Amino acid sequence: MQFNLSAWAVAHRPLVGFLVVLLFAAGLLSYRQLGRNEDPAFTLKTLVVTAAWNGATAAEMQDQVAERIERKLQDLAHLDHIVSFVQPGFAALQIIFRDDTKPADVPGLFYQTRKKIDDLRPSMPPGVNGPAVNDEYADVYGAMFALTATDPSVGNAELTRQAERLRDRLLRVPGAEKVTVAGEIPRIMFVEFSQARLAALGVTASQIAASLARQNDLAAAGMIETGVTRVPIRVEGAITGAADLADLPVASDGRSLRLGDLATITPGYQDPPTATIRHNGKPAVVIAVSTQPNTNGIHFGEALDKVVAAARADIPAGIEMQQIANQPEVIGEAVGEFLLKFVVALGVVLLISFASLGFRTGIVVALAVPLTLSVVFIVMNLMGIELQRISLGALILSLGLLVDDAIISIETMVVKLEEGWDRMRAASFAWTSTAFPMLTGTLVTAAGFMPVGLANSSTGEYAGGIFWVVEIALLASWVVAVVFTPYLGVLLLPTPKAGKHHDDIYHTGAYRGLRALVEWCIGHRRLVVLGTVLLFLAAGGLMGAVKQQFFPNSSRPELLIDLELRQGASIGATTRAVEQIERALTGDADIRWFTAYLGSGPPRFFLPFNPALPNAAAATIIMTTRDDAARERVRARLIELSRSGTVAEARFRVSRLELGPPVGFPVQFRVVGADINAVRRTADQVLDTLRATPGARDAELAWGTRAPSLRLELDQARIHQLGLTPGEIAQSLQALVSGQVATSLRQGTKLVDVVLRAVPAERLDLARLVELSLPTAAGPVPLGQIAHVVAQSEEPILWRRDREPFLTARAEVQDGLQAPDVTAAALSRIASIALPDGVRIETGGAAEESGKANEALAAVFPLMIGTMTLLLMIQLQNLPRVLLVLATAPLGLIGAVLALLLTDQPFGFVALLGLIALAGMIMRNTVILVDQVRQDLADGRSLLAAIVESTVRRARPVVLTALAAMLAFIPLSFNVFWGPMALVMIGGLAVATGLTLMFLPALYAWVFRVT
Repeated sequence: MQFNLSAWAVAHRPLVGFLVVLLFAAGLLSYRQLGRNEDPAFTLKTLVVTAAWNGATAAEMQDQVAERIERKLQDLAHLDHIVSFVQPGFAALQIIFRDDTKPADVPGLFYQTRKKIDDLRPSMPPGVNGPAVNDEYADVYGAMFALTATDPSVGNAELTRQAERLRDRLLRVPGAEKVTVAGEIPRIMFVEFSQARLAALGVTASQIAASLARQNDLAAAGMIETGVTRVPIRVEGAITGAADLADLPVASDGRSLRLGDLATITPGYQDPPTATIRHNGKPAVVIAVSTQPNTNGIHFGEALDKVVAAARADIPAGIEMQQIANQPEVIGEAVGEFLLKFVVALGVVLLISFASLGFRTGIVVALAVPLTLSVVFIVMNLMGIELQRISLGALILSLGLLVDDAIISIETMVVKLEEGWDRMRAASFAWTSTAFPMLTGTLVTAAGFMPVGLANSSTGEYAGGIFWVVEIALLASWVVAVVFTPYLGVLLLPTPKAGKHHDDIYHTGAYRGLRALVEWCIGHRRLVVLGTVLLFLAAGGLMGAVKQQFFPNSSRPELLIDLELRQGASIGATTRAVEQIERALTGDADIRWFTAYLGSGPPRFFLPFNPALPNAAAATIIMTTRDDAARERVRARLIELSRSGTVAEARFRVSRLELGPPVGFPVQFRVVGADINAVRRTADQVLDTLRATPGARDAELAWGTRAPSLRLELDQARIHQLGLTPGEIAQSLQALVSGQVATSLRQGTKLVDVVLRAVPAERLDLARLVELSLPTAAGPVPLGQIAHVVAQSEEPILWRRDREPFLTARAEVQDGLQAPDVTAAALSRIASIALPDGVRIETGGAAEESGKANEALAAVFPLMIGTMTLLLMIQLQNLPRVLLVLATAPLGLIGAVLALLLTDQPFGFVALLGLIALAGMIMRNTVILVDQVRQDLADGRSLLAAIVESTVRRARPVVLTALAAMLAFIPLSFNVFWGPMALVMIGGLAVATGLTLMFLPALYAWVFRVT
């Protein structure tokens, strides 16, 4: 006798009842233990290599530093491309691995990169600092705090000291992984001298530097062994501050002069600073906190709040601390919003069950839902799947699916009870009649989500939780339907009234009308099939009218301003431009706070956000608005400000946070070629074309204009007579103009550099450059006597991609339009540009990333189709029937396109996932219907009667399950991320369900030649 799991369940009711209670308890415990996060973690397959070389031009940095690194790393496994960013004295290279690289392989690739850089370091030119590997570029700091001074006497050093004290306390918060302090400006002790005065006294800057170095050397003074102990000898006398420096003797021509009489000694900060931070218009220091993997963000936020509240009480007067990034709060709001939608969707599903099946029968379905969810929570907890945007959305999607099996199972039991079967026999019938068709349908539906779950891409990793959560929910719902639903049915279903037969309902007016419609469709099968095919083709044609999208913008209240000055601009000019924007932001009631990061990007506070690379001519301002509506008002005002010319020396981009893998400018075209002049000319043409493209706004080139520089044409004969070399001249000018580090003072845990430089009047006036005196054996010589100063311009920043220069033309998209559509419109115009030899144009931005994501999905399509076909063949064991089921798979496109057009919603990556999954959901209903026809044929019915009556009998569960799913998706349709997918499923299921009851009988009759 064949084993019957449903019969076993109702025969062992005490055990099954205990399992029900146990599952509810374990599910509740697992739910409480699940991690909470805003977005799913995905692996950023990028690391950054940096190097510095004082005095080198951008071209020298590229040829001597970046080129060596690129050549060394170009044979890395899984390498996609290398982007190098080079400016005078500095190079940064982004090492980007292929999108299909498995996350588990990334740490090993980072290790191989570090090994190669370690091997390369000894062969770098003398004076190069680095290269250094930053493999923590992807770290996310979800909690950030800004310290500002309310007392003008409090400087950056005190802010940093308080930040470091707070850092030690935050590291002890359970779940904290890293705490970094950003915004510290190195302290400097400046020794400024007048060249004229030094020359009059016969003293040189090199003599001062030598005296400082000798006085401040740290050396061992020996150790005395007494036979009992070891006694070290300590020598005092190191320089500790400005007073010691002033008293330092400087020897010159047999004389000893006091340094305080030769120069002005002033404590200060790095001048100019390489990077600074401002918060609400004031200088600031920022503390950033990251969390350990799988940390419950809400619990971490609660623990963090307690530590911060205690720390605030210890902060000295004159310092203010404000939290400027609070991911735990965002997580709490996001999870709360989704839980509300989840409860609404659950209520809708239960309401449908009660209204359609009756109270007692509806109770059985209602209990199946939380029981299934308990199993889902247990498995999610075991697999380490957190509650975040993707998993919560998948749970809501699952709500519309997981009642299907319970409805089918309980309705089958009700049918047999009304036919006079006893409860035990009726409960066990679900296993023999529908369990395996249901399992096949469940697995086919789960297979529809395979492409996103198994796609080897960052996008697949980001959204892959949909597959795993839905698969867990569907399999759990099947187990509940065949084990626990029969058990609950035996306990709760009412006893049918005497004389009532289930078949009576199929002869009511509604069912007679449905039967007549099915018979008409079979009688006009060619017309029905052809009409459905035409509808499908029309939907495919209308797809071109649907807006295209990659991922939507986040609904978070932050706005970003990416500000750029002409390349080569000083950080002082950048500061002035930022201050102009700050004045426009200050007092705006829609803004809660804003923080500006000058010269370097902010810590990564949001996973899909890519911080900018170091650049003195750039800044990023992050502002937090009151709410979504306020964000849009502020954004509109800032866009107008950017076009007004108020900040004339700078251009800035205003953007929302992105969801999904980071893209940057939505529309981008890279012009690549070996000849930089040809690249520039072509890029200008691309830029003009982009500006003329409807829908594109604020188009620009990623590079700025050439920057001014001075070239010294040396009189070689003269410098040889004086015993000078070009290197010595450069070092002397560096000391005079920018400063020379002579020694470092040891103050607590800090090292304070002592910098020698000329007074501002001599070093900051370009006109007096030729008057600067250089030390020689024959005495000081003015620069003008040995060199001719020539003004020139040079490339301040050089960009290369895989060792080829490139220039990016990029643009924003007008509101209401989508990046892929604008990109496609621009691409058709750009195709007419005549390209010079060796120059090519590559599409970037959202279109490129969307293409990568779709390619990763397409790679899994054969596996998905093969799996579905195999499952159907195992169940139906008849190729024509399998083809019938597969023929209904694309029917969802008709309703999906209609829904998107009616609501003016875009078709993006998430909507594509919905369309793919929709095929599995449709086939799930179809396979049960086709299998019912097979069973009726086996019972002796004619083929025509089997098709008609199977369609009529299966109509109610098909419509009910589709209706439950559609209504469960409604709460998601208002979400910016899930909305398009929910609309695709609502529209697709509505139309496909109707067509299934008409198109499938007609196609079945046509294929099997029903007469």
